[in-house]
Amino acid sequence: MSGKFITLEGIDGSGKTTQGYILEKELKKIGKEVIFTREPGGVPGAEEIRKLLVQGEKDRWSNITELLLFFAARRHHFEKILFPAIKAGKIVICDRFTDSTVIYQGRNNLQLANLIKQLHLSVIGIIPDLTLIIDVDPKKALNRGLKRRSKEMRFEAFGLEFQTNARNGYIELSKTDKRYHLVDGNNSEEKVHQLIWQKVFNFLGF
Repeated sequence: MSGKFITLEGIDGSGKTTQGYILEKELKKIGKEVIFTREPGGVPGAEEIRKLLVQGEKDRWSNITELLLFFAARRHHFEKILFPAIKAGKIVICDRFTDSTVIYQGRNNLQLANLIKQLHLSVIGIIPDLTLIIDVDPKKALNRGLKRRSKEMRFEAFGLEFQTNARNGYIELSKTDKRYHLVDGNNSEEKVHQLIWQKVFNFLGF
């Protein structure tokens, strides 16, 4: 495939969505064909599944049921947006991908971690070209997330310990492959964008 696949990762409230919009805008300014999307969601069917995952009580699903819902949304998103756009040569920026599932559902659970690997290989099969992990102090990120007061608060409801554990998981993950890059998200919005832009600039070879 001739396109490029860039993912943004990080704990809830780390600023991924904001930075994704800024990156999309800057790439379009220099004439690139860009799509910014998100997971779970990105297309109507997957957005319906998203509501099931990010709204409601934190214990509404068993671990495996939750995992299968994530991959149902991801497969639909893959079919409708990701694969066609990358195949067409576009730059796709995605707010979360399978790495989020590895951290949130697979961390500290070997059975689920193995199932995630199997599902990704069998029903998705693509790996991002570049993954930018926005690293933010968990307390700061959680407070930021809680201030949004949206309906999508299910994962914030797991609390600070859960977010801290996820952050540690991302830091460990960043050391496992060269496609991962940690970005200090404790800076200003503009500074974080500059750090991200430098990574993307180098990756795309401008």
